[in-house]
Amino acid sequence: MQLIRAFEEQVRNLSSGGAVPGLVHLCAGQEAVAVGICSLLGLDDMIASNHRGHGHCLAKGADVARLMAEILGRRIGYSLGRGGSLHIFDAANGNLGTTGIVGGGIPLAAGAALSAKRRGCRQVAVAFFGDGALNQGLLFEVMNMAAIWRLPALFVCENNGFGEFTAIEDVTAGPDPIARGRAFGIPSETVDGMDVLAVRAAALPALERARDGGGPGFLICNTYRYGGHHVGDKQDYKDDADAKAWHLKDPIERLGRRLLDSGLASAAAIATLKREIDEELRTAVELAKAAPAPAANDLGVHLYA
Repeated sequence: MQLIRAFEEQVRNLSSGGAVPGLVHLCAGQEAVAVGICSLLGLDDMIASNHRGHGHCLAKGADVARLMAEILGRRIGYSLGRGGSLHIFDAANGNLGTTGIVGGGIPLAAGAALSAKRRGCRQVAVAFFGDGALNQGLLFEVMNMAAIWRLPALFVCENNGFGEFTAIEDVTAGPDPIARGRAFGIPSETVDGMDVLAVRAAALPALERARDGGGPGFLICNTYRYGGHHVGDKQDYKDDADAKAWHLKDPIERLGRRLLDSGLASAAAIATLKREIDEELRTAVELAKAAPAPAANDLGVHLYA
């Protein structure tokens, strides 16, 4: 979680300085969801991400320097610097990609889950999406098929309360969005998305059930993005008191306190971890900045098998 937070802060600074082409959408505050889920996944398990996906990529094992390079549009990045933040594809780590299409990763995960089932293996596929995707017909179609075919899939909604700039209560009908999963007979649960251990505890039985042929699961992880929809968002639609209340639930600080209180880590060990991560990121940024931009003859690379 500390790596994701520090990575996003570096990207924020680079974007503000004009080093990042286009817009970037940061996940600072939401780290517990990515880490809680991906801590239970193997290398060959698959994820499909969304536009706010740097944390998912890192939690699934992405190389820090390659990820940074792709965001900066450099040739050593995952897509030779041609795709940027919204098109991170990391086959070696089972990452089916980030996407700018709302809910676009949901059918990718279902397709991967169908493949796993047909091959008779114990792989699972996880779809990460935001609360805005709760109102996409695509989600309902895919959930229906996943339930009928008992696919080894986990649908994970990161409910940060806003779809772009609009509060969820203004656009999402029904008393509780968890009903969207239960309507298809999918075991569904709402969890504190600011608590990495709570996320992990909820995901564990869902993933085990999926691996054992019990079909898909659905988690709504209530969380909060500290930044705006994108880096340039002024966030004037957010309530200050509400934002402060969410910051008090910071997932990194909460886990840190638990580790200290239980004697599982010392303050010195946590401080050392932060320093090591900061150094790793400084090296990654330097490497990415020094790398060349994609060349003209890179245009057709990886387009065809």
